[in-house]
Amino acid sequence: MKTMDVDVAVIGAGTGGLGARRTAQKHGATTVMIESGPYGTTCARVGCMPSKLLIAAADAAHHVRTAGTFGVRAELVKVDGPAVLDRVQRERDRFVGFVKEAVHNIDDAQRLRGHAKFLDHNTIQVDEHTIVNAKAVVIATGSTPWLPPPLRGLGDRVITNDHVFELADLPKSVAVVGVGVIGLELGQALHRLGVDVELFGHNEQIGPVGDPAILDAIRTTFGEEMTVRLSSPVTAAEAVDDGVKLSWDGGERVFEYVLAATGRRPNLDLGAVTVPMRADQRSPMPAYDPRTMQIGDTNLFLAGDVTVDRALLHEASDEGRIAGSNAARFAQGDIPRAHERRVALGVVFTHPQIATVGQTWRDLQGTDFATGTIDYSDQGRSRVMGVNQGRVNIYGCPRGTLLGAEMFGPAVEHTAHLLAWAIQSGMTVSDVLRMPFYHPVVEEGIRSALRDLASNLKLADRAEVRCIDCGPGA
Repeated sequence: MKTMDVDVAVIGAGTGGLGARRTAQKHGATTVMIESGPYGTTCARVGCMPSKLLIAAADAAHHVRTAGTFGVRAELVKVDGPAVLDRVQRERDRFVGFVKEAVHNIDDAQRLRGHAKFLDHNTIQVDEHTIVNAKAVVIATGSTPWLPPPLRGLGDRVITNDHVFELADLPKSVAVVGVGVIGLELGQALHRLGVDVELFGHNEQIGPVGDPAILDAIRTTFGEEMTVRLSSPVTAAEAVDDGVKLSWDGGERVFEYVLAATGRRPNLDLGAVTVPMRADQRSPMPAYDPRTMQIGDTNLFLAGDVTVDRALLHEASDEGRIAGSNAARFAQGDIPRAHERRVALGVVFTHPQIATVGQTWRDLQGTDFATGTIDYSDQGRSRVMGVNQGRVNIYGCPRGTLLGAEMFGPAVEHTAHLLAWAIQSGMTVSDVLRMPFYHPVVEEGIRSALRDLASNLKLADRAEVRCIDCGPGA
């Protein structure tokens, strides 16, 4: 068996791992990257990019169907399922190809294929061919879809986001179990592409938000468009000739496919290695510092979706950079350095879109904060475009500093960025309200919420409703 000695071993060639390896090398460390699965990040292969391709097709079909709102008559909408999925797969493969090219540009001597098994903190066995001795290790092994017990052992009619983009044609019917980010995005997209979809949740939670007003708006809007069964956990599932028969309290039905969108679990096998563990997690998770990505005071560092805290590409990239630099420092005998993390930002690409920025409603419970709100039903530009649905709540502290927001509305992927930049810059409500707002644009909606927040914080008088200088609902 071959032996390698390196400063930093990186396990996993996804976004976090690639960033960690690159950064460790910039800091003068010798590295090796170990990967057992296919090259290509989760985002490119089975996550953000193929899902957005499917959503783009669904948007096109939806726009045609709803064109009558504007007096435009489109009498026939025909969705060509194989053509839709062919484009998804071709474009997905193109994105994956860019990642593979980056990986293959790494020197062969710095890449190992195979499963990594810890023999101790500094020793990793890769299959039966290589022993790696490393002074520090970055674990960037990602996550795997989790199936609840009723859905296990039912064959290929139970799929996850790891499989749905490989279908040759759109199914006739799909039960989506789980109403988090993945369930909502894929469920609505399939519905708008003509698939008979029902969504199942195990409680009244839907999406990533916690604010009761925003949750109520999401439940109402999605419930008006499609069948959403909240507080309807699946109690039994049975494989039948034409699909899967699901049972829940009060009903049962056969679906051609079941899409399990019930969360992901970290790929975290440390073997005989012992590390400090968190006490506040439902599933076992090492205690690590998100500012250094170090597990306790060990030589082990985490990066990417394996952390489960912020399973997003931009966060995985940041974590890879932090873990790689600190792994190199540790290997060179230096103390890991804390890094300031960016303001939290998450987007769900449904329509209307959902976003969370900074501190969420749940984060702020027990603290002194105020809320400013906008109901998009009468917001000017949104009404013009026929997308006037949703509600946004923005949170601020008594000193006037912006804290966060929970958002459900048109184009919040863009307005959420504006708020994230403002929060990270330490801006107050008054600071943001001094910024330019064009008319008519959807950004005026967050100005309305900010004016409401300023009033509730007693930083300004309550603005006139439908003020002449800003237009209806601005």
